[in-house]
Amino acid sequence: MTRRPPISNRVRFYRLLADGMTQAELGEKVGVTRHTIIAIEQGAYSPSLETAFRIARLFGVGVEDIFGWEG
Repeated sequence: MTRRPPISNRVRFYRLLADGMTQAELGEKVGVTRHTIIAIEQGAYSPSLETAFRIARLFGVGVEDIFGWEG
């Protein structure tokens, strides 16, 4: 059994709020692959701090609006 990181996220919520932006589009805009975005949204992977800031900045919100610590 794999352990999920203790970081929750609302990436999918903000992505869909942005006119239904695709995972591939988001990945391209923040410099990661579509597969990375999928893993982040599923909670299987915690993004680097740099990627988290890029995602938040793209959506015009703070990092804490998208990512939460459940530790």
